[in-house]
Amino acid sequence: MKRLSGTVAMPPILRPAKEVPSTWWSSDDPMETRPKVSTMAILCIGLWIFGTGDAILIAAGIGNTPWTVLAEGIALIMGVSIGQATFLISFAVLFLWIPLKEKPGVGTILNAILIAAAIEYMLPVMPSPEGALQSVTQVLLGIALVGVGSGIYLTANLGPGPRDGWMTGIQRISGIPIGSVRAAIEISVVLIGWLLGGTVGLGTLLFALMIGPVVAISLNVAGHLGAEEQGEI
Repeated sequence: MKRLSGTVAMPPILRPAKEVPSTWWSSDDPMETRPKVSTMAILCIGLWIFGTGDAILIAAGIGNTPWTVLAEGIALIMGVSIGQATFLISFAVLFLWIPLKEKPGVGTILNAILIAAAIEYMLPVMPSPEGALQSVTQVLLGIALVGVGSGIYLTANLGPGPRDGWMTGIQRISGIPIGSVRAAIEISVVLIGWLLGGTVGLGTLLFALMIGPVVAISLNVAGHLGAEEQGEI
């Protein structure tokens, strides 16, 4: 087929991935208890980038991610920081794995710890935007970092995060499509968080619309870079 005149083809590296790619740093076993140093390092980098992106979204002040809406609401009620509330929610969700017979990996535990820690330590140093344009720009940057962080840590293949594991466990037990399970969970946590005082707004909507494609593109980039590096070893 001939390419239409005037159109620009998207570079292969920027096309959305349909699945999590295998890279030179990926663990062969998600339940590996003693992964390679390179796998652990890349996992931790990805999780910290994810948490930093979340902190940027919070600081923008125009709407948090669904789970952070809940974390902010709980933080207000309990008198703790959003980072601390995020940590508490992660471990509370892990207890919900028990009836589903899900097993956490090293990445599951580090997900709960490092994302919360990144929010805790990065949020205080984030700038507060002075206008709507700056707020939206900050939200877009936050979404990009959450997507990049997800693309990096998912390729480590050391177990799902607490929330994703709960979601996939419910899907496995119930047979309900994964998209419906995700939608039901995230709508529920947003509603509860909002009722508790969490921030819902344009940032929440932009995150919901953009995070899927950003993660998919980030996974493809990670897959290409991982494959290229593997070919050079």
